[in-house]
Parts: sequence; structure tokens; C-alpha cells
Amino acid sequence: MAKLPVRLLGVLILVTASLAVSAAAGVSSSAAEPPPGRLWFDDRAAASFTVEDGRFVDGLGREVVLRGYNVSGETKLEENGGLPFASVADAEKSAAALRTLGGGNAARFLLSWAHAEPARGQIDHAYLAAVTAQMRAFLRAGIRVYPDFHQDLFSRHLFHGGSWYTGDGAPKWVVEAGGYPRESCGICLFWGQNITQNQAVTRATYDFWHNRGGIQDAFLTTAQTTMSYLAEHLTPAEFAGVVGFDPYNEPHAGTYDSGQSSRAWERDLLWPFYEKFRARMDAAGWHDKPAFVEPNLFWNANLDFQKQEGGLLDAGSALGPRYVFNTHFYDQKAISGIFMWGKAKDGQYAGDFGTVRDRAAGAGTAAIVSEFGHPLTGTVSDKAPTVLKAMYQAIDSRQPGASWWSRPQDSGAVLSSTQWQWDIYNGRHHELMNGNPDKVLTAGDAWNDEDLSAVRLDDTGAPVLRQDARLLDRLYPSATAGRVLAFTYEDRSRDGSTTLTWNPVPASLPHVRELVGSGQYGLLLWRSDGSASPTELHLPASFAPERTTVVSDLGALHGLPPYEAGKPIAVAPEPGGTGSRRLLLTSSASSNLHFALITNGTTAPSPDALQSTRAELAAWAANGG
Repeated sequence: MAKLPVRLLGVLILVTASLAVSAAAGVSSSAAEPPPGRLWFDDRAAASFTVEDGRFVDGLGREVVLRGYNVSGETKLEENGGLPFASVADAEKSAAALRTLGGGNAARFLLSWAHAEPARGQIDHAYLAAVTAQMRAFLRAGIRVYPDFHQDLFSRHLFHGGSWYTGDGAPKWVVEAGGYPRESCGICLFWGQNITQNQAVTRATYDFWHNRGGIQDAFLTTAQTTMSYLAEHLTPAEFAGVVGFDPYNEPHAGTYDSGQSSRAWERDLLWPFYEKFRARMDAAGWHDKPAFVEPNLFWNANLDFQKQEGGLLDAGSALGPRYVFNTHFYDQKAISGIFMWGKAKDGQYAGDFGTVRDRAAGAGTAAIVSEFGHPLTGTVSDKAPTVLKAMYQAIDSRQPGASWWSRPQDSGAVLSSTQWQWDIYNGRHHELMNGNPDKVLTAGDAWNDEDLSAVRLDDTGAPVLRQDARLLDRLYPSATAGRVLAFTYEDRSRDGSTTLTWNPVPASLPHVRELVGSGQYGLLLWRSDGSASPTELHLPASFAPERTTVVSDLGALHGLPPYEAGKPIAVAPEPGGTGSRRLLLTSSASSNLHFALITNGTTAPSPDALQSTRAELAAWAANGG
């Protein structure tokens, strides 16, 4: 018997199971429709999430883009026992806000090895139960998650009560067995310098990669137990929303062996670790979910003296669909306050994120930028509005705004990403730094003077954004029926009182320019695959359906109608019941080139204006921009 593609097989299994349940209950298949408010394709689309042909795809074969945040740095603290939240209620509040305020459909969900295995070989099942309950809050809000056993500077237990810095990750028993020197970073202005300058950190990290005393084996066993627990205690529908696992945050050698290069370290130690982790995933029932593997954290550093060769180059095509190329990007020049004067500009990071796209393509898999961000307080915080806008611009397209309209064919894949971070407790912590009652941290993220959370709680306990909503709650193609060819979004976010417009509509498209005006707009070009499934875009809260205009080859209208079968352009709730919305664009035409302009600019365009804009866009798209 010929093997069916994994995606198709998953859909057939789901449909067969649904029919069997209906038959057992004595109802016909037509009676087993989803409840009002749910669309027929919701459950099928959630049934599968895989990597195919270098992109994420769902159970309907649609190209998926993950957008969201890290949840959260609270896991790195002790105040809530290594959990992301103090309670399930807080998790539910955070998840709903991530969806409605932050526009996210995904979360990198941080876990703590130290709390999962507090004593060697002894798993804290109460911790796993609490983690599962909090994760469930996000899954039920329609948010896909990928867990991450997080570590920074190896372990907080390397640091003492008087330390300038702290860490997170490995349990106390690992540190006690290592016999490491009293930590000291010397004159370190940034916590990250400990990675290469603090001998306690470098020696402990080295020991992990060389499996001294079997500590790597212990970590892998704990990870497998955790994955098995999640698979067993989440419902099948919930578990379908867990899209993979990030095995290790920001890996680095600590110190290299004599004559060893960073690339050789990746080949000889990091990649074999990922293969072992992959085997543990399979054993835990995660065989159809990819491992989100990170290269040497300095492989794409934008400071030359920090950059090290890597990017899992020697894994080559071995990555493939069972792995995702997973990387971080921070502008160290901007964060330093020394190496970048002024603000970020249009196209600032096109090359950096283009490198991510190219590396994933070379490895035959999809890419995700699982961390990026910039400090929101401190001496360099004035750069944050432009740095974050430039990063999101490069995540959407590898083309700067100045050249996007003339070269859309070079736009590249829309990258998946999760911003650091989403911590509702920002500014309200009560963390005893390294257990010291005389060093109670309350400000910012309460961790090594960081302050990057996009959200906080106001005095009423309600989540509110700390960054411009126009920047964070973005239009993006969450599921495309076919292949994305190009995408851009002009968010019109602010830097103080200045509106940042980096992708103005060119004068050569006067009708488009007039329709958009000073409003926000996005433009998607895609080639359909003949599917009857809709293409979906997340619709930000700033795009009220009654004031949103869509101009597409599928139609042109101002004011979006609710979804009904047969409507080519419509609006519907996003899964999860949080009130967030999605735009649905449906065409059954096979292999056709489609375009869609979405804007909240002109308040009441005339029918003639809509049709003129449609004709202008059609000619532009047909001529390749």
C-alpha cells in the first residue's frame, strides 16, 4: 500500500474518528456539525501541524505563520516556583490578552528543569500538573504553544546572595555535584558577558555538553517524562495545539576543547544532543511534532567580535521536516548604546532576517525567530519603537519598504516569531534575588535588570500594553491556502509623536494611494492550490469590520460581512472565544495568482474608487510589481 502524506493521513484519521463517534452516539455525520460561532474547518485545521516543503502547514495544507510572545520570564524567577503564572486564572487572563491586545496566535511556553527535577531522578509531578493546567489556558484560547526548558547562565544555583547577576535552568543538585568555583564575571556591564567570562558558568556549561556525571542524560530523561505527561494529561484536541518543543535555550559551548571551532562544536556536541532529544520526543508520543532546534547563540550576532561560525551548517539536510531552524535576534549594537547611534531605519534588519530565511531553506525546513526584542526602559529605550518596527518589518518581508512595491517577488517567506516577552507581572514582582531577603526585586522583569515585557497589569488588575498597539497587534497571514508570494504591513506605529511610515504607497499607484490615505494597510500576494479552504489573516482590533476595506481579485468591498459559506470575503471570530477576529478570503481557483489589500484608511470609498483600485492592483500584480 502506498504511503499517504502525513498531513493527509492525519486528516483521514480525524474524519474517521469523528464518524465513529457520531455513529456510536446514534447520530448522522451531518448532525455532528460544530456549534454556532465555530467554522467547519476549525477542528480539522488544528488536527495537524507539520513542516512540509520548508514551511509550516496545518491539517488543510495551508501555509501557517506563528506570531506571538514568550510566556514568560516569570518562569526564570522563584516567586511562583518556576511557573509562568501564580494561578490558572492569571494564565487565562494573560492568554486572552495575548490574543486580543497582542494579536498573537502562538506562545513559546517556558518550563524549569530545576523545578521539574528538584532532586536527581525525582520528578515533581505537582509542578508538571500546574504547568499543564496553565498551558491548557493558552490552548483553550486558540493559541498554539511550543514548550522550552529555559536556561540562562546555566543555573541560578551558581550564584550567591551577593552576586550582581543570577541565572536559571539546572537544578541545585547538578551544581552541587559539579564543584564549581565561586562565580565572578569581573567587570561585566551586561549579564550576557557571564556566558563567556564567568568561569563557574563556562565550566558548568561545558560539563553539560560533555555529559559529565550523566547530567545531560538526566535532563533528557526529565524532558521525556515531561513530554509524556503533557501527552497523557492534555486532551487530544489540546495536544494538537502543542506544535513542537524547543530543547535548549541559547546553546553555547561554555569553553571549547583545544583546537575546536564553534562550527565543530555544533557538529560534534550540539547536533548529537538534538538527535538524542528527537528520539526522546518520539518515545514520548511526539513523533509527529518537530523539534525547534537553536544553533550556537552567537552564530548571527551583529557585533563582529561576538559573531561565531555556526547555524547548524554541518547538520545540513539532516534537519528536514522533523526539525525547525529556531533562532534569536537582538540588535546588540543598539542595546550597547555604543555601536549604534540614533534610531533604526527602514530595512535596518533585512539582511539579518534574510540570513535566517536562507539558512532554513538550505536545511530544508521552516524557520522561527523565537526571541527578539529591545529594552523598554533605560538609556537605550528611546530606540525601542524603531528597532521593534524594523524587526517586524524584516519578519514580514526581506524587502525594505523603499523597494517593496517594485520588487515584491523578492519578499521571501513570512517568518514565524515570538517576541520576548509577555509578562503580566512586569513591575509588580517580589523576587528575592538569589534568595537574598535584602535584595527584593520588583521593577521591570525582576531579572538581571531586564525590562522587555510588552504587557503589564494596571491598578485594576487588567492587562495593558506597554508598547504601541499599532506595532504589536499586527495584520499577518496566519493560514494561506496555497503559497505566500509576498506580504507587507505598514503599521503606522509611533515613535513618540512621530508616525513611522516606511512603506508609503508609490505615486505610480494613485488609486491605491488615495484609498489607503493615512491609514494602516497590508497587502498579500499568494498563489492558491485549488483548495476550498479559506486564506486567513489576523485582523487587528484597529481594523473594525465595518470600517475595513478589502480590495482583491476576489472582490472589493468596504465593510466586512460575517462568514457564510460561499462568501469570498468575510470576517469571523478566531478560535478560542477571546473576541479576536480573522479575515477570510476564499477561492477554489487552482494555481491562480491572488492579491488582497486590507486597509482602514478611507472611511467611505465609492464603488468607483474600489473598482479603480482593484484594476490598478490587478495590473500591478500581473506585471510582478
